[in-house]
Amino acid sequence: MSLLKFILSIVAVAVTVQSAVVPRQSSTPIPASCSGVSAARYSSTLASGWRATKIAGNLRTPRGIIIDSSGNLLVVESGKGITVHTLAATGCISSSKTLISQTNLNHGIFLTPDSKTLYASSSTTVWRWTYDPVAAAISGSSTVVVNGMLAAGHVSRTLSIPKNNPNLLVVSHGSNGNLDMPTVSPSAARAIVKVFNMSNVPSGGYNYVSGGYTAGYGLRNEVGIVFDGNNMLWGVENSSDDMRRTVNGQTTDIHNDNPAEELNYLGDVSVPNTKWYGYPTCFTVWTPSAIRDKTFAIGDQLVLSPNTTFNDDTCKTQSTPPRLSFQAHSAPLDAQFNPEFTTLYVSFHGSWNRPTPTGYKLVAVPFGKSADGSYAPTAAANSGSGYTDIWKNTNEAGCSSGCFRPVGIATQGTRVFVTSDASTEGELFVLGRV
Repeated sequence: MSLLKFILSIVAVAVTVQSAVVPRQSSTPIPASCSGVSAARYSSTLASGWRATKIAGNLRTPRGIIIDSSGNLLVVESGKGITVHTLAATGCISSSKTLISQTNLNHGIFLTPDSKTLYASSSTTVWRWTYDPVAAAISGSSTVVVNGMLAAGHVSRTLSIPKNNPNLLVVSHGSNGNLDMPTVSPSAARAIVKVFNMSNVPSGGYNYVSGGYTAGYGLRNEVGIVFDGNNMLWGVENSSDDMRRTVNGQTTDIHNDNPAEELNYLGDVSVPNTKWYGYPTCFTVWTPSAIRDKTFAIGDQLVLSPNTTFNDDTCKTQSTPPRLSFQAHSAPLDAQFNPEFTTLYVSFHGSWNRPTPTGYKLVAVPFGKSADGSYAPTAAANSGSGYTDIWKNTNEAGCSSGCFRPVGIATQGTRVFVTSDASTEGELFVLGRV
């Protein structure tokens, strides 16, 4: 070997070793601050190695958020419409404008994988627009693709589209109130997730009640829905409030820490899913010690008034339980995976039905890939610690008087964008490791 080749081989080894042990700077940096943006309204606490920076304020009730193929952020501002925000390389916003002025848009937003078709929803209707991600503009008028949803109860109509089947639009519809008893049947078309084929939309749009097909029902308020790396659908559910259990004439108030919020596996939306997930009859246990008449574990399901016709054991045979449970009253409103599908980020909007507030944070659920290639949380279904806090209000116990309230999530490389619709100020944040 010549001296030159020897020296080059040593240099190559050194470079290889250095690149293996020194982490490269993130291609999606997290700014420490953004010029012209006021300080965050509320103080927060972050997991080790994380940063959260406010990149926009004074938004009007920001809810759903999506990123187009050019890297623009599209945000539903409930009562205003959809705004679009162009990002600088730093992660701060360089410009903003109103994309669609439509006051009845309130939460749902999604783009087809090519970013050329935009969908958004009100409580009753889903519209479609032709969208140009380069110009960050729409062309032509909107088209109604789904109508006939109920303008009452839980009114967030979340939207999603599987990457492997961009003609399928998934629409979640919550219950009409706390206990919506008719939803024990999917024909009620509430507390349900449905799928509609966008390649042959009828004139005037599909009727939500009679059109499409079911992707799971008995889902009280499945606000956050997301596809994993296999294009299988997952949902996070807001469960019921004011729960009391009556057994043999004795009533016990169990509402403080029961029922659990849920992470549900809904699966392949290219075919109907007729599974029942329990609501409005079977509820998931979060704190077993609060239920004194019987021994339960986290993740078990129970009924409020067991009888000879329908009891806790009936739930085991008829209801599909959640894959993971969350603290009661956390109010999960969105869920998004990181690019590797190893972490599911979930936004907790926060409680109202609990003396000591809970929620008001962003959490991470570790995911793994099984031998059969399927994705699932790494924690067992009966775990009470299957997720970790990433970003939370410093004084969570005082959140009844004011806190940031996470809603929508969008991911871009290592960045995580989160909206907060706190009544004091609508804000948009970017989070990431530093």
